[in-house]
Amino acid sequence: MLNFRKGPATTSLALLAILVFSGCAGRHRADAFPRPFDFHNDVLAYPNELKWVYRTDPVTGNVTHEPRRPEPTYALHCFVVAKTARLFFQHARFDATLPRQDEATYRALVRRIVKCSPREERSPEQRIVIPGFANLREFSVAHEALLKAETGTPWACYFQRGNWRMVWLFSRRHQEKMAAQLVASLRRNRPPVVHLSDFPKVSINHAVVVIDAREDRDEIAFTIYDPNDPSVPARLRFDRTERRFYFPANSYFAGGRLHVYEVYHTWDY
Repeated sequence: MLNFRKGPATTSLALLAILVFSGCAGRHRADAFPRPFDFHNDVLAYPNELKWVYRTDPVTGNVTHEPRRPEPTYALHCFVVAKTARLFFQHARFDATLPRQDEATYRALVRRIVKCSPREERSPEQRIVIPGFANLREFSVAHEALLKAETGTPWACYFQRGNWRMVWLFSRRHQEKMAAQLVASLRRNRPPVVHLSDFPKVSINHAVVVIDAREDRDEIAFTIYDPNDPSVPARLRFDRTERRFYFPANSYFAGGRLHVYEVYHTWDY
């Protein structure tokens, strides 16, 4: 902890230090975000591309894969895409009534947002304003190349600091508590980014954004934004009896049980 003596000069130095080292100024709070995540407006218009083509044998259920041709130019970015959507939802404010700016201006704004922490919050009046666009989907259509270049590389996925957690045990109690944690977060309009894994199989190692939940006696049906497909929402199910998560079959996963935990949430993951 730094201690400053009172006085105009030292006070100015203290304020300067705070501004320099805080980066994206925010605050840790338990408040709700102002509104819920909107799939039609708050996602990136482009997908995280699949590096492989997956095929599931209808009889055995075995999954095989082969390289996609032509080779994708934006693959292995699922954590980057999910985190970027969360950061814009959390730290940016779009204003279509303002005039559009040049690319250099938008690049500087995107860099400011990417430096922000998903573990911090800011009030609507403190948010970074993106002029000339109504929402992230619209902005990402117009500035796809800029966003892809500035929001992170595949290394951000490989070295995401929460990856260590997927190799640890996932008890039924842990998964039950995680389901409750996700629901509680959604009730405060906070869309959690979660890691989907079936380690040690490693048939899925993916990040998605949870954006809604429907509860009944037997299950919790979560709606998710899957970075692999920004065209339609996807689903993730928690079985209350088994106390396990299930992900349906899609173009890259044969479907079945997996482990779920929230990332970009605590200091260690």
